[in-house]
Amino acid sequence: MELYPLLRPLIFRLDPEAAHRVTLALLRLAAGSMPGRVLVRAMFAAGQSADPVEVFGLRFPNRLGMAAGYDKDALAWQGLALLGFGHVEVGTVTPQPQAGNPRPRIFRLVEDRAVINRMGFPNQGAAAIARRLAGGWRPKGAILGVNIGKNKDTPLEEAAQDYLDLLRIFAPLCDYLAINVSSPNTPGLRSLQTRQALERLLNPLAAGRAYLPRPLPLLVKLSPDLLSDELDGALEAILSTGMDGLIASNTTLNRERLFSSRAGETGGLSGAPLKARNTCLIREISRRLGQTTRLPVVASGGVMSVVDAREKLDAGAVLVQLYTGLIYAGPGLVRKILSSPENRPSCMAYAI
Repeated sequence: MELYPLLRPLIFRLDPEAAHRVTLALLRLAAGSMPGRVLVRAMFAAGQSADPVEVFGLRFPNRLGMAAGYDKDALAWQGLALLGFGHVEVGTVTPQPQAGNPRPRIFRLVEDRAVINRMGFPNQGAAAIARRLAGGWRPKGAILGVNIGKNKDTPLEEAAQDYLDLLRIFAPLCDYLAINVSSPNTPGLRSLQTRQALERLLNPLAAGRAYLPRPLPLLVKLSPDLLSDELDGALEAILSTGMDGLIASNTTLNRERLFSSRAGETGGLSGAPLKARNTCLIREISRRLGQTTRLPVVASGGVMSVVDAREKLDAGAVLVQLYTGLIYAGPGLVRKILSSPENRPSCMAYAI
């Protein structure tokens, strides 16, 4: 019997940000001792089917990952890996610490199984997070990604330097970097998704990566709100600069067919209402790339069930990420997805 459905009403009585802090603290505590690790694995990871996959030159133990935003400061990423995730993406990290936007800044839309956030990249900054990653242990086989972004007060024309600084800091500490140019909560950030702006940002990163002692996959995280010509431009920039893949997608500003009284809050919407939009985006990206372009797509948006995860894979994604689904369904969702034959795509567009 799962405990989370019984605990969720109590958890939802807490402020969303306070509940999130408690969850991270528990995961961190569990991962900090051998008995805790054994207990978490026994409760959540037992019985999962192995489904390793080679993507970006990395071997992922399974196709399911924890999306960025959940563990912004890499406080509990090992605990998340113990739940069964094949990869965990921490961040978004900025070069300098920043507080983010004023509170309240996270809102549950329970009737819609959704969340609106306007966090604004709150994090402890690159130096503190790098120290934590350098001094921590690594769960066997787990893939670690770091999601990076510019500081709010960095002018857009100087954004490339922020990303270059983060590349230099985190290259020795992670398995891949995700370049976040699509959060709706940092003013002007989404304008970096135009072809010209994205090429100006990505070309220096590609050049900087060439001097690293080992290959480091670079992924670009896109918005689900791109218009058709904007998507074309972004894909052309990603391909022309030699990026290794993309993450589709960030949160949306769209508010269609919502029922909650919180629907008017500003910020990015995630959860069930994003599912169809996200799947359509993945299909469209796969169609535009065609069968010959080997650019892997990571699906992140609206995965609330086993069926949702399968839908993303069948649409053309090679990996799937969770966030809001974990809030509504609990950590048992990870085991359900990985233990089900539904977690394997029936019609992959290509194998990487």
